[in-house]
Amino acid sequence: MIKYILKHTQLPELSVKNTIELLNQDCTIPFISRYRKEKTGNLDEVQIGAIVTYKAQFEALEKRKAAILKALQEQDVLTPELQTKIAATDNLTTLEDIYLPFKKKRKTKAETAIKNGLEPLAKIIMAQRNDEIEYTASRYLNDVIINEDLALEGARHIISEWINERTDIRNGIRHQLENYALITTKVIGTKKDDEKAQKFRDYFDWSEALKRCPSHRLLAILRAEKEGFIRVKIEIDNDRALDKIENRIIKSNNACAQQIELAIQDAYKRLLLPSLSNELLKNAKEKADADAIAVFSKNLKQLLLGSPLGEKRILALDPGFRTGCKLVCLDAQGDLLHNETIYPHAPQNKSTEAIKKISSLADAYKIEAIAIGNGTASRETEQLVKRIQFKNPLEVFVVSEAGASIYSASKIARDEFPNYDVTVRGAVSIGRRLADPLAELVKIDAKSIGVGQYQHDVDQSKLKQSLDTVVESCVNAVGVNINTASTSLLSYVSGIGPKLAENIVNYRNENGAFTSRTAIKKVPRLGGKAFEQGAAFLRIKNANNPLDDSAVHPESYSIVQQITKDTKVPIEELIGNKEVLQKIELEKYCTDTVGLPTLQDIVKELEKPGLDIREKAKVFSFNQNIRSITDLVAGQLLPGIVNNITNFGCFVDVGIKESGLIHISNLSDTFVKDVNEHVSLHQQIVVKVLEVDVARKRIQLALHKNM
Repeated sequence: MIKYILKHTQLPELSVKNTIELLNQDCTIPFISRYRKEKTGNLDEVQIGAIVTYKAQFEALEKRKAAILKALQEQDVLTPELQTKIAATDNLTTLEDIYLPFKKKRKTKAETAIKNGLEPLAKIIMAQRNDEIEYTASRYLNDVIINEDLALEGARHIISEWINERTDIRNGIRHQLENYALITTKVIGTKKDDEKAQKFRDYFDWSEALKRCPSHRLLAILRAEKEGFIRVKIEIDNDRALDKIENRIIKSNNACAQQIELAIQDAYKRLLLPSLSNELLKNAKEKADADAIAVFSKNLKQLLLGSPLGEKRILALDPGFRTGCKLVCLDAQGDLLHNETIYPHAPQNKSTEAIKKISSLADAYKIEAIAIGNGTASRETEQLVKRIQFKNPLEVFVVSEAGASIYSASKIARDEFPNYDVTVRGAVSIGRRLADPLAELVKIDAKSIGVGQYQHDVDQSKLKQSLDTVVESCVNAVGVNINTASTSLLSYVSGIGPKLAENIVNYRNENGAFTSRTAIKKVPRLGGKAFEQGAAFLRIKNANNPLDDSAVHPESYSIVQQITKDTKVPIEELIGNKEVLQKIELEKYCTDTVGLPTLQDIVKELEKPGLDIREKAKVFSFNQNIRSITDLVAGQLLPGIVNNITNFGCFVDVGIKESGLIHISNLSDTFVKDVNEHVSLHQQIVVKVLEVDVARKRIQLALHKNM
């Protein structure tokens, strides 16, 4: 396993070995990367994640080897040479090629021919030393094989299967497919004018080198095929492929050679090309999935680590026209204090009443900020709110509603607000997203947050695994207030999981707030391992021990106590005291298990305990003159917010229903390799309008500057 991981990662051997040891002890990636730096050689989460990936790959390979060896033993065909060959294989494709000749197949033409006694004839043909093969074939006639043509055809079927099972020939065609294959598409005639097919019209007659087909295009092509609008074909130079096979097999110029040539053509067309084309397309799809999942993961990370406003009293509005705007008031902890509906817009047009209501509620509940959902009627609601003369100045934020409707109808929302309908829950979610995006967004299935690229077309188990890893990483990087966190948020804390998260919330409800980290051990079924993995990521505000509200692990409290003893500075005065902290000689606190990386982390944490790694939320305003796509004109400069990032560019919200696209070629005057190097999700930017296609509702933009 270690050899396999080293081959794929080039990480230090000791680091890999120790990391595997920790993973086998059920340690999590966030815990290992943060609190076991000495053991791993300071590996980060990405490097540890790579070890986890290749460890799983190796285990899957070994499991498949064991299954194949068992099958070969049962068939009584396992030789020492075959066993050695299988043991030496570190590639799943090669392993399957080795097993192919022994694999139980559905009834094949070759199998039928062998039953009809034609295998000796096939061997004679392959020897290529017989000049009278038709005469030889006549010796193999029987009740089923009634003439020489049938005998030769059956022998060719056997030869075709032998050719198909040859690893060198399969690898030769693989090489040609990987380097020269074209992916071509044709529209299905009856679907050409189908309205739903029009979004795929670029692929009605398309051809390009598969290895140069970007992941987003391949996924779009495969979706169009799946929905029944186009046919997809993989093509290579067939004559060239056949020549290469013939050069490997045909060594004579007699009647046998002619039979082998026919068998090669049959093997290529019927067996090799369909099988290896499917394999190539499957591999290309896996790579496209990996690219799309990587894009989604990057977007999700940026979204989850979006700027929080913090613990503020918030008035949140879920805007609407006919059904009105749902309004809620939340306290600093996000608890619901008040809710009602106002009707400032058409058809009711009760704007004066709405202004009075918002103003009086803001005063009554000492509101510090207003959150407005960015859906229908958002711009109109924002303009209405900005007309209000509040007694105290209030900041107004427009908040993404993506996924809010999914949350409001979910079991989590029903459990949180059993006595309120979906509209109230949706408005609460908008307000809470402003206060703390991470705490609120973890309640929603990540696929529904709207920052992915073809997320419903990729391998769903791999997508879930990747997104769960991202959420876990973000939650643990920020830390969690154990006394206010929801079950959803707690379940992503290192070592906790859904069941323990539920137990923590139940214990908190029955016994009141936790006053210390040691009190966490009283939670039912939360044992020593879970405490070791999770305690440092759980924060307790106003605890007796200030370290309980920091990222210092309880196992290191004794080190801090020793430092306070040596410096003669009490812990309360040591925290935040850079002058004293920077003078500490860390080397004297090193032990066999604790080295400088951990000690440096402790000092850094003591300088700014519990520091939130996220930036604070900033107010943003769209151009008030832009209400719809028809207001856009080429050359305009507009403020916008990046709301999705893909491999081919990014989408930008400029305050209307349709998002505009900044193609990768319009992000910079120089070559752009990675979109994320130029923009980030929810970044506030200024864009230039390049082109507006009102009919197709498409807006082309260019990045003008960052704000």
